[in-house]
Amino acid sequence: MDFELAVFLEVLPALAAGAVVTAQLALGAALLGLVFGLLGGLARVSGNRLLRGTSLGYVLIVRGLPLLVILLFLYYGLPSIGVLLSAPTVAVLALSITNGAYVTEIVRAGIESIDRGQMRAARSLGMSYPLAMRRIILPQAFRRVLPPLTNEAITLVKNTALVSVIAISDLLRAGVDAMTWKANTFSPFAGVGLLYLVLTIPLLVLNRTLERRYRIR
Repeated sequence: MDFELAVFLEVLPALAAGAVVTAQLALGAALLGLVFGLLGGLARVSGNRLLRGTSLGYVLIVRGLPLLVILLFLYYGLPSIGVLLSAPTVAVLALSITNGAYVTEIVRAGIESIDRGQMRAARSLGMSYPLAMRRIILPQAFRRVLPPLTNEAITLVKNTALVSVIAISDLLRAGVDAMTWKANTFSPFAGVGLLYLVLTIPLLVLNRTLERRYRIR
């Protein structure tokens, strides 16, 4: 084991800077993925066959492809058709597209877990479908999907490690650079592991808290 405390402490600032980049990417992708997932989830339960089919196709394709493939396709493939995006933009887009597919299924399951009689009752009172969905169904579904959404956020934070392959100075990339710079493997990656835990443990605690609070009885 080649752990050296002096090396660990020396590379910690660089790793912390990489952790900030990781947190920024994860936050941006989580917010955009939530938008994709909400729209996709609503489309999945829509009465419109075209919307349902498009959303289902999106989910099947994205969930069937490794995130790394999507990331590399966007980074190297889009320029070949004249679409030039920065590496951070590609990273957030790839992460949010992937995250959105899983959030779509979470939202769909949350909506479908609500008794259908509530929608029929709302419609019988004169509410339109969008109004009933917004005021009656979604608020209840939102409480039920919070725990799985936080669980998906944890996965998203860990998935950001893949963006290092397109030369983004995230936490993992900072660890690799420090390893090369210091010719020491264990010390930098002890810091990498520690900082990933700093990012994910609060989400794990939040996930556990939400599961207890919103457990369906």
